[in-house]
Amino acid sequence: MTAITHRYEFVYLFDITNGNPNGDPDAGNLPRLDPETNRGLVTDVCLKRKIRNFVSLAKPTDEGYAIYMQEKAVLNNQHRKAYEAQSLKPEDKKLPKEEEKARAITQWMCSNFFDVRTFGAVMTTGVNAGQVRGPIQMAFATSIDPVVPLEISITRMAVTTEKEAEAQSGDNRTMGRKHIIPYGLYRAHGFVSAKLAERTGFSDADLELFWQALINMFEHDRSAARGEMAARKLIVFEHESAMGNAPAHVLFDAVKITPTQPEGGSAPRKFTDYRVEIDHAAVPSGVSVRELI
Repeated sequence: MTAITHRYEFVYLFDITNGNPNGDPDAGNLPRLDPETNRGLVTDVCLKRKIRNFVSLAKPTDEGYAIYMQEKAVLNNQHRKAYEAQSLKPEDKKLPKEEEKARAITQWMCSNFFDVRTFGAVMTTGVNAGQVRGPIQMAFATSIDPVVPLEISITRMAVTTEKEAEAQSGDNRTMGRKHIIPYGLYRAHGFVSAKLAERTGFSDADLELFWQALINMFEHDRSAARGEMAARKLIVFEHESAMGNAPAHVLFDAVKITPTQPEGGSAPRKFTDYRVEIDHAAVPSGVSVRELI
């Protein structure tokens, strides 16, 4: 497949209602927060995980769309597949001395694993398959307004062991906690490099699948903690050239998000409490804008 030839940036908006978009294991799984502003955070790693999961559902058996960073995967076993495809025996922590063979192993990983050719990977762990810089990078998502996490008590009408049942005289209740955000609208920025795509073979078909993942990934990620999470806006800036026609920050500044409620009014509780506008006059020539959502 031919690699993409244009550079892109994108602004991605998603929201959550009464849920936890990204728990922090170092804080009892509380929703992640910027401690200075109380704005919510969702890591790039969290978003990439959902994209990988969507691709694995959308392309479960398609050649070239395997997922390298799978849950419970043994990465060195993935690397060995590249050596076997080249009829080579891996040596720990070393690529073949012949540059052509070493390049073939890394290229095999790019060709067969969607997330390697999309996000890149450090594949030098034990069985060395090289290192790849991916054409797509994403920043942390940040909530538009400060959020207030709530700790909700929950009750399970069952216990785990007979000993617990005896201690409760058959009442059989287990108390627990659930951390939620009543509402949060999050904004994430992303970058797509055509020059890095040349190295991994990231194609127009891959890019279209990536857009579809951003649009639909929450539809297949429902859980008790994320029952109402939705993609709200995907604004894509496409440059006329591979190197780009404008700085990314200039394009991001053209997307304005403002509250529809007057200052001091009620806290936002739905997407329509915000106004999303694109200042087309601020977008430099050589860059086109598309709203995919």
